[in-house]
Amino acid sequence: MQICKMIKMDSAVRQRAIRHAWPQLVDFLGHHPEWVLRKAKELLHQRDLSRVEGVADPKAKVSLVLDLFLASADASPPIFQEFIQSVCMEFNLPMELEITFMSVSGEGNVTQEQDCEEAAAFSPSISARPERRRPWSSPSTRSNCKASKQQRLDSAERYRHLVVQLMLQRYGANGSVETTPLKDQPSAFSQAFVNLVIRQRKAWRLKGRMEKAKEEHVGLHDVEEHSGATMTLSDLLETVQMDTTKVIFLLGNPGMGKTRLMHRICQQWAEGALPQFRLVFLFEFRQLNLIKRKLTLQELLFEFFLQPESCPDAAFEQLQEDAQHTLVIFDGLDEFLENIQLPFSLHASSPDLLNPLSTAELFANLCYGKLLPGCTVLVTTRPKTIPEAFLKTSTLSAEICGFNREKVEEYASYYFRHHPKKEQALAHLKSNGKLLSMCCIPALCNIVCICLEHMLLQNAGSTQLPQTMTGLYIQMLCTFICKHQTRSALTEEVDLGRHRATLLGLCEWAFEALEQKKMLFYAGEVPEQVKDFGCQHRLLLSFEVKTSNGQAQVGYTFVHFSLQEFFAALFQLASRSIDGNSLKQMFFLRSKWTLKKEARMPFTANCHVFQSGLASKECRGFLSSLAGESETWVQERQAIVMQVLKKLAESHLTGPRIAELCHCMYEAQDLQLAQHLGKQLDFDFQFRNLRLTPLDMMALAFVITSGPHLVCLTFVGCSMELDYLDVFGNCENIKSLSFRSRKYGNEFATVLSQILPKIKHLTTFHLTGGNLAMPGLERLIAAFANCQQLEDINLQDNKLKEQELVKATEAFSTVNNLKQMDLSFNEVSADAILTFTGAAVLCPKVTELHIRKDSLKIYFASRSKMDPRLKGVEIKEEETVPKARSLILRLQDCQFGSQRAKDLADLFQSCSPFSEIDLSDNQLGDEGCSQLMQSVPKLCISGPLSLNNNRLTLKSIFCLLNTVALCPNIVKLNVSINHQTATLTFVNEGILDSLHSSNYSSDEDQSSCDGQQVTATPREICLTDNKLCDEGDVNKLCLALRRCGGVSELNLSNNSLGDLGVLKVAQLLPKMKALRSLTLDGNRLSLEGAFRLVESFSSLKHMTSMQLSLRSSQTVRLTFGEKISCREHEGELLQPAEYGRCFSLTDCDVGPDDIDRLFRILVTCSSLTEINLSGNVLQDREIEQLLAFLPHLKNLKLLRIGENSFSPQSLCLLVSSLYLCKRTCDVEVRSKKNAFLRFMEIPESQEASCRLTDCGIGQDGLKELCVVFKKCNRLAELDLSGNHLGNKGLQFLLEHLPETQVSCLLKISHNQISHDGVLHLISIFTASQNVAEVHASLHSAEMLLITLARDAKPSKILRLKQCNFQAEHLAQLSAELGKCVSLNDFTSTNNGLVLNNAEGLFRSLRTPNGTLRISIEEPWVKGESISALLTLATEAQGNITAIKKDGTLFAVEQEFLHRVEKVESVVSSFHRCELDAKETRFSPTFIEKCKQLRALHCSQVEITDVDGETILDFLLHFPALKRLELTCCRISPAGMECLASALRQCRTMEDINFSKSELGTDGISMLLGSLEGKHQLRSINLGFLNLDNTHLPKLISGLSAMPLLRRLSLNNNQLSGNACPHLARALENAINLEEIDLSYNKIDGAGVKEIAAALPEMENTKQINLSGNKIGNESLEKLAPVLRSLHHLKVLRLSSCNIDSEGMVHLAKALFRCPQIEEISLSENSIGDKGVMVLMEQLPQHSQLRKINLKVCGISNGAFKTLAFGLSRCPLLEEIILSWNNLGDESAAGLAEILPRMAKLQILDLDNNHITAYGAEKLAEALLYCRGIQSVRLWHNWIPKDAEQKLREREPRLVFNFV
Repeated sequence: MQICKMIKMDSAVRQRAIRHAWPQLVDFLGHHPEWVLRKAKELLHQRDLSRVEGVADPKAKVSLVLDLFLASADASPPIFQEFIQSVCMEFNLPMELEITFMSVSGEGNVTQEQDCEEAAAFSPSISARPERRRPWSSPSTRSNCKASKQQRLDSAERYRHLVVQLMLQRYGANGSVETTPLKDQPSAFSQAFVNLVIRQRKAWRLKGRMEKAKEEHVGLHDVEEHSGATMTLSDLLETVQMDTTKVIFLLGNPGMGKTRLMHRICQQWAEGALPQFRLVFLFEFRQLNLIKRKLTLQELLFEFFLQPESCPDAAFEQLQEDAQHTLVIFDGLDEFLENIQLPFSLHASSPDLLNPLSTAELFANLCYGKLLPGCTVLVTTRPKTIPEAFLKTSTLSAEICGFNREKVEEYASYYFRHHPKKEQALAHLKSNGKLLSMCCIPALCNIVCICLEHMLLQNAGSTQLPQTMTGLYIQMLCTFICKHQTRSALTEEVDLGRHRATLLGLCEWAFEALEQKKMLFYAGEVPEQVKDFGCQHRLLLSFEVKTSNGQAQVGYTFVHFSLQEFFAALFQLASRSIDGNSLKQMFFLRSKWTLKKEARMPFTANCHVFQSGLASKECRGFLSSLAGESETWVQERQAIVMQVLKKLAESHLTGPRIAELCHCMYEAQDLQLAQHLGKQLDFDFQFRNLRLTPLDMMALAFVITSGPHLVCLTFVGCSMELDYLDVFGNCENIKSLSFRSRKYGNEFATVLSQILPKIKHLTTFHLTGGNLAMPGLERLIAAFANCQQLEDINLQDNKLKEQELVKATEAFSTVNNLKQMDLSFNEVSADAILTFTGAAVLCPKVTELHIRKDSLKIYFASRSKMDPRLKGVEIKEEETVPKARSLILRLQDCQFGSQRAKDLADLFQSCSPFSEIDLSDNQLGDEGCSQLMQSVPKLCISGPLSLNNNRLTLKSIFCLLNTVALCPNIVKLNVSINHQTATLTFVNEGILDSLHSSNYSSDEDQSSCDGQQVTATPREICLTDNKLCDEGDVNKLCLALRRCGGVSELNLSNNSLGDLGVLKVAQLLPKMKALRSLTLDGNRLSLEGAFRLVESFSSLKHMTSMQLSLRSSQTVRLTFGEKISCREHEGELLQPAEYGRCFSLTDCDVGPDDIDRLFRILVTCSSLTEINLSGNVLQDREIEQLLAFLPHLKNLKLLRIGENSFSPQSLCLLVSSLYLCKRTCDVEVRSKKNAFLRFMEIPESQEASCRLTDCGIGQDGLKELCVVFKKCNRLAELDLSGNHLGNKGLQFLLEHLPETQVSCLLKISHNQISHDGVLHLISIFTASQNVAEVHASLHSAEMLLITLARDAKPSKILRLKQCNFQAEHLAQLSAELGKCVSLNDFTSTNNGLVLNNAEGLFRSLRTPNGTLRISIEEPWVKGESISALLTLATEAQGNITAIKKDGTLFAVEQEFLHRVEKVESVVSSFHRCELDAKETRFSPTFIEKCKQLRALHCSQVEITDVDGETILDFLLHFPALKRLELTCCRISPAGMECLASALRQCRTMEDINFSKSELGTDGISMLLGSLEGKHQLRSINLGFLNLDNTHLPKLISGLSAMPLLRRLSLNNNQLSGNACPHLARALENAINLEEIDLSYNKIDGAGVKEIAAALPEMENTKQINLSGNKIGNESLEKLAPVLRSLHHLKVLRLSSCNIDSEGMVHLAKALFRCPQIEEISLSENSIGDKGVMVLMEQLPQHSQLRKINLKVCGISNGAFKTLAFGLSRCPLLEEIILSWNNLGDESAAGLAEILPRMAKLQILDLDNNHITAYGAEKLAEALLYCRGIQSVRLWHNWIPKDAEQKLREREPRLVFNFV
């Protein structure tokens, strides 16, 4: 049979075919110009060839020649026919091209005209390609080639006919079976084919790329894997590329009908439905798995599909020639066991056809065009098992989505076409949404129909089918078994018991096959019993398969792979051979995302779903019957699966696995487990780039509705069936529903509009990145009206146009609770924006409309809110409720030009009141600005009107100023032409006007210079960077400013005004009475201009400060005084103007004349308190000049000269100010470049100090300074640290000590002093009567302090540390000290003293009267025994009153008396040493010296039994002992017994302290028993002894007999609230008690109430410590009133007492009545800002408070104003602790303002807050005025290390390390 039978064509068809294929022929012959020209000479006329003779380009000449041949097709058909025949026979044309031209040339016998036309239609557009199959032939061999070609065509046609007959025989007329079953073999799914839903997919994307796309915002919608377009088989296969191989991947989940569809394609092709393919081959990978040898392509096609009857080589050769019309189908790639890899090289030549390859290699080479290039390869697989080798853009893909509802009904109608209860069956399906969802999978649809049919045949009263996939498979199994029973009723238990062994064998065989990844089996691989049962009950299929050698055998497989998985899951749960751990390991979740083949997914698809379903309660009885086990055993197996599901729910899962887990949850039907999953996901379900099947949506709906919690659903790029979307309509607890995908259009919106009203709790709805038009939008808007609970609607990026946007505004008024709507990234224009805005603002609910370029957002009113500008101001609530809505309108970057200005003005005037209008980034220009300003007086606006970036010029500035003058409600104008900013801020009459007017003095001039009345509201004008250098522009500016009344802040920086402009502005100052700040930075001011400006500082009395800096970036800032009231406080806070005026002139080059001129002006400035002349390079003459003016500056408090290098002469001049100006109290020079002179208010009323640190002063400079020091008789401190004095300089200084009238402290640290210098100092110390104290240390932290006393004979103290003394030095030291008759205290630390030296010192040191303490700290002391040290002590010359040994320290205190006196107190301390009997045997001499011993203190000593006896002896030898302290000691039971016995004999004991000692339970009892009868006790400390309620009776018994008790400490014990009533009764009798410490016990609120009831009886109480107890607010309410009655209370500690702001209200009221309190500790209480504000407001006006601890109290910047105000009212405060809070720079700045007024403050603790370098700078500035503050702690704040270093150098009192 010939491959193509030709017929004669009519001219139209012939011409169309020729012209369609001609360009390809031209392209092909362009590579053979010589042949074309030769053929033209043979066939064409000479006159025709003359037209191309002049063409030089060969290709152009060939093109013209071929045009001549084409023209001959109609003019001379024989010539054209001969030319075409020559081309076909002499060249190796592409087969499709060759067939086309052979047909049109009339060669052969044509019988089907349609074939010829289709052949022409499918001709591709390709260029020439390499020759193949046959070489170019000469004319002499044409006839042989033609015959050979005809033979190939005939062989191919015969083979094609054979394949068609095979497929027609296999599938029949309607293709009712999938495979070729054996004789009498039934098909379990033998049903008519119903077309499946197939959707096109976009290009492949790996999971990693998809996740990256999620993070990148591209086009406002994520990458989508599915295009969503539905297609048919003809759509999928219609385009056949004639050059390259076309690969089509058809994806589908198991059960979707992929295999049946492939057989359907074969059937349709055999019936002639796919004419583009001449041959179709079908291979199943599950059968290819059986081939173990390598094959050639010909062997694969012919031996394993169909062998040709004859001439296989010819048929194969023609197959290669006609590969473009060949379709090769590979079914089930996911079932293929081999790894598929790329061919070795994509650019290498095709493999040898005779070279055998593996099946995987053959498949890869087919797909990549290496074999059968140009063919079409159709591959089916699961969506997630795509080899990476095939993820290329040229690969086409589609997905089988199973059935939609229409297809389900079609399938069911055909299934029940002959059933008498067809209508009942269809009605049941339609009414059951869950069954419909499962029927979207064709395999499940078939199972549902089988089960439903059986139930209808049984005539059961109820046709309720299982609602899970697992339940349906169980039902199907029982149905198949029942159909082969004789009984009519279904008796599952009997049937399962009868077939249990066979079923378990089937399950085990299925499980083992899954383990081996096998789906198809030879007959010998299936157990006989299993095979018979499976085939009989329609569970197995048998058919013919080919072995590796091509022989046919019988093969078996499950009817469907999911059935094999079902039986495998049954085996896992019902078999004892699978233990619990194995069962856990066999459970996994699959992903829906496309993955690389290298990470092969598990072989199974639904096994985990069946495992979950079998774990449900409903399956327990079935499993028990099948396994032959008890239900308890089955329940344990099921619990394992449930635990796995619960653990998976707690792991981090992506969207695909969440969907899979929802499937498992649904199958398990466990509501608690589903709720647990929702909780772990925070009830937020997100799915991206997935195809969600109806079954997915049904499972998700089950999880959502499993509990009462509100959930959020997000779908991005997800495809879903619209027919099944209504499943979410039953999920009333969805609060947020979000969809994003371009595939969501009108049809999707229509379905959603029916669902949304059903979701009762839906508050957020997002439909973004879609493709909406008016029909879909209309339905959504109508649906919104029925969703009154909606608060957030987002329709961005939906390609909405102007008409649709206006339509969306209808929802504004119909949805009552709507808060915001987003319509961004739609198609908007300037006209559309105006139209939309006009429609939107008409809705009274709209409060904000934000439009910026593509962004469009609308916000709606929900409830009345206070104006944010009124935050912190006490205003009545009714005053904050606006009478009408206030609209924020932002129309930014909307391309508005000047022509739109009038439209905008009209729009603004027609709308309701505005709180903000923003027209930034448009193109209005000066003209548009002018038009808008004309409408401003008519606008109703309270807030900013922004015109930033609108191409404005200077002309607009004057226009805007004119508007400010005309509109009294404009409070701020900010314009910068350079930065293109322009903003007007308005304020309405009413609240803000009344507030502002009340904040300013009533005597302010309310009228402008021209007599016009202006507003009293303070106004701010900022005109910066405008280059107003023209004199005319400056005049216009001044004129405009005159008209603007009420200006409080004026900023004219960087306008190039120059001297003239600045002075013209200064001339306005007298008339601008409301002005509070003027900034003129960067205006090219000269020094002359600066002096003229200073004159205005003198004349304008209300100017509070002037800051001038003439560096490159000039600073000119003036401030003016005002007085404001602070409503939250009683009284008033004053601005710095109240404290005086400040003047600063920095970074200028000034000479003596300039200084003279400057200070002559400044002396006329009244109330001038501060002058800063830093950075001016002042020399000696300038400094001398300014110092001459100091006596005339009566109010000056601080003179600062920083960044100035001072000469020695300058230093002397500065120091001389101490006597030249009697008001000078402090001269400080740091690092020779920063000088500070401070002055007192009353001359000579205070002591003076001089600090010259790190100034490089040597001996020469010291001589000049000493001359000056001699004249300073008020000098109380002289600090010369960090200089270069050396020993000689020290000697000179000592010889010329200042003759001061007050005590003076000399600091000479870090001055290169050696031990010789120290010895010289000691000699002066010994000889001089007024040298009272010397501290010397020569180690790394060198220190040398000398105190000069005013008294004639002061007590002397000498402390030496690490002075590196040698033996001769020590001898000299001992000799010198022997001469000192008034020494009272000598301490030597690590100075090299040995025992002999110490003995010499003890013998040498004496005093005629009083006490003398000698302390020696050396390493050898630690190793000496007590006996040796006591021997050393006997060398002392006086009576020993104290001996102390603490590690390396040994100290002796002795007393020298003229006469015998009664010793008041002797203290003996033994620290960190062990006492032993031998060392404590007292000699008579020792006893004599210590006979008046009244106190004994041992700390950190282990007291053994012997030591207890020793202490007992000690107590007996010293009966006058009144104080016993044994702290931090470990006392043995016997030792405690001795102590208790001794204590009982000591009736005169007054003070007992056993805190932190280890006594044991018995020891505590003995101690408490020894307290009885101690009537003289005044202090008891039993802290840290673990006392509990059981010890309390003995304690109370003792306390009741102690009327003189003053201090009681029971802290850190275990006393609870139950003990407090008894303790309270004992305290009522202790009327003299002054201090009580019950901190850190377990006292609760009830216990505190009992204590509070007893406190009024203790009138003398001075200190109460209840920290660390659970007091709480309620108990504090009872305790607080009692505090008022304690008039002597000084200290109150309530740290960590569970007190919050509510409790602080009660406490603060009580503290207001307790002005005598000196210390308050409230740390570690959550009082917060509110509690602190209450406390600060209630502090008494004249409080005696000295310390306040508010550590860890949750204080933030919100309370800083009140905090600073309250602290400032406590002038006696010495320590403030605010560490570990949330204070920031605002708080630091507020504290910095009050520090200068806190004269007594020493420590401010701000550790671990949120203060940055800015706040620290403010504190450093404040410390300049605070002489008494020792440190400000700033550890662990937000300050960089480099900033810390700079601040530390600037102000050493800032501490940044942990203290």
